[in-house]
Amino acid sequence: MSVNIWGPSDLDFLAGAMRSFIPNRAMLHTHSFGAECNASSSQPKDSFIILDDEVVRISAMFVKPKYQNGAGSLNDIDLKPGDTAIVYACELPEIKGKFDPAKAAALGLRPGPKYRELQLGNSVQSDQFDEMVHPSDVLGPSIPGPAVLLVDCPTQYHMPELFSLQPLSSFYEDSSNQRESGKKVNCIIHLGPSSVTKSVDYQNWMKRFGETQHIMAGHEIKNMEIPILKGSARISSRLNFVCPQLFPSSGFWSVKPANDVMENDKSTSLEAYGIVSAQNLLKFHLRPYAQLGLDSASIPSLFTYKDIVEELVSEIPEVREVPEQVLKFWQNNAIVKNIPPAGSCMLMVEEPWIGQKSDKLVDGSPNHPRDNQKIPCCVEDASREDMEITFLGTGSSQPSKYRNVSSIYINLFAQGGILLDCGEGTLGQLKRRFGVNGADEAVKNLRCIWISHIHADHHTGLARVLALRSKLLKGMPHKPLLVIGPRPLERFLSAYSTLEDLDMQFLDCRNTLKPSVEAFLSENVTGSATPQLENTMFAPGSRMENYNRKPASPRDTTALANFKEVLQESGLDILYSVPVVHCPQAFGVVLRATEKVNSAGKVIPGWKVVYSGDTRPCPALIDASRDATVLIHEATFEDSMKDEAIARNHSTTKEAIEVGTSAGAYRIILTHFSQRYPKIPVIDEVDMEKTCIAFDLMSVNLADLPVLPKVLPHLKVLFKDEMVVEEADEIQEAAVY
Repeated sequence: MSVNIWGPSDLDFLAGAMRSFIPNRAMLHTHSFGAECNASSSQPKDSFIILDDEVVRISAMFVKPKYQNGAGSLNDIDLKPGDTAIVYACELPEIKGKFDPAKAAALGLRPGPKYRELQLGNSVQSDQFDEMVHPSDVLGPSIPGPAVLLVDCPTQYHMPELFSLQPLSSFYEDSSNQRESGKKVNCIIHLGPSSVTKSVDYQNWMKRFGETQHIMAGHEIKNMEIPILKGSARISSRLNFVCPQLFPSSGFWSVKPANDVMENDKSTSLEAYGIVSAQNLLKFHLRPYAQLGLDSASIPSLFTYKDIVEELVSEIPEVREVPEQVLKFWQNNAIVKNIPPAGSCMLMVEEPWIGQKSDKLVDGSPNHPRDNQKIPCCVEDASREDMEITFLGTGSSQPSKYRNVSSIYINLFAQGGILLDCGEGTLGQLKRRFGVNGADEAVKNLRCIWISHIHADHHTGLARVLALRSKLLKGMPHKPLLVIGPRPLERFLSAYSTLEDLDMQFLDCRNTLKPSVEAFLSENVTGSATPQLENTMFAPGSRMENYNRKPASPRDTTALANFKEVLQESGLDILYSVPVVHCPQAFGVVLRATEKVNSAGKVIPGWKVVYSGDTRPCPALIDASRDATVLIHEATFEDSMKDEAIARNHSTTKEAIEVGTSAGAYRIILTHFSQRYPKIPVIDEVDMEKTCIAFDLMSVNLADLPVLPKVLPHLKVLFKDEMVVEEADEIQEAAVY
């Protein structure tokens, strides 16, 4: 199946830049329009017909903002293509009148086959008169086809241009053209923010369309706080009930109305004037004509956290005891960590029951632990504001109902945050986890974003995050955000930045390999850094020479200098990329925190987090994971699918655990599960003593690592009635997304 996309003139340029990660089999065809409009500063008043067939006629009109300069004249020389808004008009063909037997009889036709021919659109000879009877002669009056306008007016500066669009004049109620043509707009969807749509001028313009249904779709904050995917919200809330320590309350349960959301009492009064506030999954029917109008049947019904918990307890009564059992793990962990006297960094041996499963939850005798690993000093001495890992997406390939695609947020609290991969929907997941305002703060405080490879499920949410950060920090002193990724990604970001300001600086992952970073950090970078970089990073025989790259460009040199600042601001001793086995230019990453001195003057080594990206088990990653505090490793397939894992350069669950075990990692967290396992992956309980599986919106604090493996058996109680019963349905459902 092919996909056709219509858009303004820069669409082809953007789609071309996406070819590096959109496979040819996607059969993507782009159709651009309005090149002559964007090439000049003058705005033509005519619309562009972009699609016209027997089903629909779609036209587009450009709306440019007009700013006044100091002299009082209008100036749009510095506009980006993304600053130009577009109004789309969607017109369906007229509905022909019904066959009128009385008219047919008056024209001398007898009932029979000729009636059928006329209904099929064919002309016939009259039975009584010497004349041809045409279909239009025997039809009742036609009904004008429904019309919908999609109006984007993002700022007040767009309003003058919008109000003066000539193609819209035929739809105005007071227009002579409308009286002649019978054109009427049935529905207008307004995408502009309430600060625009509530203005007096805009409201007066809306009245010109007469009795038209207006849908105000610019109130995105309110709709973000209402979960669309009930199944996902239900699982997140159930996990929160069982283990709030790893699954804090989600941001979508906010009940405070946003400032720019219409109040309920006002919305009710506005409905009488044909104005409604858009809601998720609200529909407006165009066909059949008898059903023309709004349809609210699919709007998600409001439900509360309390409703979900009551439903859970009624389904699985034994789950009542689980939160108390899980809480004891944290209480015991706090006691264990407080045993040593202040300042003595004793390496505590974890309790013997760390690898045991609860007798109430798992049949059989208790498992004897093989994990007598000592708690690292960085964990034993950790505060709750050192570091926290939040999994924003734990699925592979494409989003499913329960697992988004890859993204991990490393929260460094006062020292900012770092994103490791940024698949589609990352920004939405941040809002679901932290709330709208909390997500904004997280985006503003990002220190850098690291992307593992060019596959779309690992970076297509990046532009949205960068654009939001640029918007939030506009007018405030700040530096461009450092994006570290494979070089092909830069082409796409550069293309997108012509449409919207991304305010970023790119650094190739190949410039952040361990020898290069260590050599760079050991140098005292002065004003003339390029010769030093040439002598270290790209010297003959060095690792970088294998990539056939020229010495660092001035752009790379500047990015490396900023990279050093990022490490210092983030409290990191080092961050470096590790080549892995997946696709060309695929990498894992190592982050190591700077050592600190505790209250007793004892030097505490910094924590070490390793993220595999997508990979087969490989020596380079094992070596990089030596003595890691946390290894986050992909586990796309279950153990029985090793052949498929090899064919697709992914890892099985057992292989991922073996990588962490052989490297001596303290904790292993598995992620990037195939969407075959939308709720919980198939895992072997053997060798899980130091391992945990990741769920979307799960937050793992550095201080909680000792108890992490003990939680999994208690989480599985949530899915015990679903893992087998719904397996076929879930696989089919996941394939749709």
